[in-house]
Amino acid sequence: MKSNTKTIVGMGLLTAIVIILQALALNIRFGMFSITLVLVPIIVGAALYGWKAGAWLGFVFSVVVLLTDSAAFMAISIPGTIITVLLKGTLAGLLAGVVYRLLSSKNKMVATITAGVVAPVVNTGIFVLGCFIFFYPTLSTWATEAGFENGAAYIIFGIVGINFFVELAINLVLSTVIVQIVGIGKRQIQ
Repeated sequence: MKSNTKTIVGMGLLTAIVIILQALALNIRFGMFSITLVLVPIIVGAALYGWKAGAWLGFVFSVVVLLTDSAAFMAISIPGTIITVLLKGTLAGLLAGVVYRLLSSKNKMVATITAGVVAPVVNTGIFVLGCFIFFYPTLSTWATEAGFENGAAYIIFGIVGINFFVELAINLVLSTVIVQIVGIGKRQIQ
């Protein structure tokens, strides 16, 4: 099988996994938002096929989020929701791929772990930034209703909170293990 065919098949499988995992993630909730397992195949794709693959997989993740899990924010600002969601997923995958590429020639394990940190940090960071730019007045009202001191505390502790740390832990463990297993498999096939 040619390398290009392997890439197409691999990306097709990872794209399907992203869609399925995000659909399943709707049922895994901590607080108000779902925990995403989707960053794992995005990181794996970025490590195996490069930053363009990471960006594509992140974009697919974003589109599924827009279609399935963004109603609360769409009601506040449709353009703000679209911009925030598309940027957070796409840039998480793209930057994970860039970081992996920059570090992999020196140490693949460090590259994978770093990409596993970058993806959720970028994903969550852009989400938080979008919350402040597009949704802050409404979130401040929600904060008061939920008993938080202010909108910023609500965003950090009420919305993001535990979700970020769970996603970070999942990404660090699963993406590192999967990339290592795939690397072993590649070496044995060659």
